[in-house]
Amino acid sequence: MSMRNFSFPVDYPKVYNLWKNAGNGIHLRLSDQTEEVKKKLERDPDLFILAEVDGKIVGTVMGGFDGRRGMMYHLAVDKAYRKRGIATSLVNELEKRLRAKGCVRYYLLVTKDNREAIEFYENLGWELMDDLLAYGKDLIAIS
Repeated sequence: MSMRNFSFPVDYPKVYNLWKNAGNGIHLRLSDQTEEVKKKLERDPDLFILAEVDGKIVGTVMGGFDGRRGMMYHLAVDKAYRKRGIATSLVNELEKRLRAKGCVRYYLLVTKDNREAIEFYENLGWELMDDLLAYGKDLIAIS
């Protein structure tokens, strides 16, 4: 397995397909469309990491850093390649890159019914912040 940065636009269709087939944990929204991903890459292209096996994209993680706190988005591994340490390697690489930017704390969102992801993150030392509620608001109407 090797890791590299996401390359726009060539990687987008394969990555989107991976996200779409990753299971119930990744909810694709307007912000995952081509132009929105392109905008994300203008901010921190080094935080969008892909894992490959024999040239095939088998995993992805996208991070963000606003100068104060970080965020992890869309950690996904192809179902046929799970339980091989790929997700852990992607998280470790993302954390290394966030630390290099000066990030001291970062967050992620997990759907309540995604037990596999919850157990994965807890095994990596993540702690539930049960004193918070997550809110979202669309700024552009979705048609």
